[in-house]
Amino acid sequence: MPGKETFGESEEEAAQYDRQIRLWGLDAQKRLRGSRVLLAGLGGLGAEVAKNLILAGVKGLTLLDHEKVSEESCRAQFLVPVTARGQNRAQASLERGQNLNPMVKVLADQDRVEDKPDDFFLQFDAVCLTGCSRDLMVRVDQLCSKHNIKVFCGDVYGYYGYMFCNLGKEHNYVEEKPKLVKPTGNDGPEAKKAKVDPNETTMVKKTASFCPLKEALEVDWTTEKAKAGMKKTPVDYFMLHVLLKFRTDKGRDPDPQSYPEDSRLLRQIRDDVLEALEVSADLLNDDFISYCFSEMSPVCAVVGGVLGQEVVKALSQRDPPHRNFFFFDGRKGNGVVDYFGPN
Repeated sequence: MPGKETFGESEEEAAQYDRQIRLWGLDAQKRLRGSRVLLAGLGGLGAEVAKNLILAGVKGLTLLDHEKVSEESCRAQFLVPVTARGQNRAQASLERGQNLNPMVKVLADQDRVEDKPDDFFLQFDAVCLTGCSRDLMVRVDQLCSKHNIKVFCGDVYGYYGYMFCNLGKEHNYVEEKPKLVKPTGNDGPEAKKAKVDPNETTMVKKTASFCPLKEALEVDWTTEKAKAGMKKTPVDYFMLHVLLKFRTDKGRDPDPQSYPEDSRLLRQIRDDVLEALEVSADLLNDDFISYCFSEMSPVCAVVGGVLGQEVVKALSQRDPPHRNFFFFDGRKGNGVVDYFGPN
């Protein structure tokens, strides 16, 4: 087990993170332990992400949320006690979050994320936005991109969920690959080929490039290349446009208490969005409408697991990141990674 000289903190900390150090290495864990993360939105998805980041061992995590704990919060969010109804969600999540890992400095901020000045975001190494409007996500993403701060966005709508990440124009990471052994003999063409050694691996340095959220959401679907790739494009991307437009127009997400009214509005927004994007009106049928209300805990667990994993990978600079969207469909039980934006 690494001691205090190798880990740079204490033997207690080395023991706490022994599993992670064995999994992704000492250097990766050191980078993770030096990172500060902002998490905006403490709904069901936010709670999952918070749990995963605290257990992984970031240096500090700030929970930002101005909303109050509601009945739905208590169902979808495991960090808030059932007795905390009416309290601020960030503050109510603080105690259980901190108890997950006393070595991580967890803070609660009760302000509105929309009211935060630009300088506030610049103190973090990564910013993760959940439950935010499209305009706010674009604003924060553009700001952070200029200062090499990693940006993540995510949401859960009923059975559906998504994650987006922007790690900058040049994100460096290492990937573990099987080691190739040079041929030793001269007995024919097969002997000249390098072979994989199953018992050894080597670390390969790689680079990935990302685009801003604004560009990822403003794909020109009238180009021949975009039209040719339409069949392979997940409809979840267009569903996300509809749900973000609903949030912009109503200032909230589809509410089960207003199901008839919200269903009609979703249909109208769907028609308007597809027309504005100049894609087929048949691309997204009415079927999705019944399944995009409220946050479902199992979907939060899956999307929160992927989102938390991507933050850890990005900060530790270990393993290839998802580029740049992940969509999850709880009805089908599958997820897909796809890139949207300029090549």
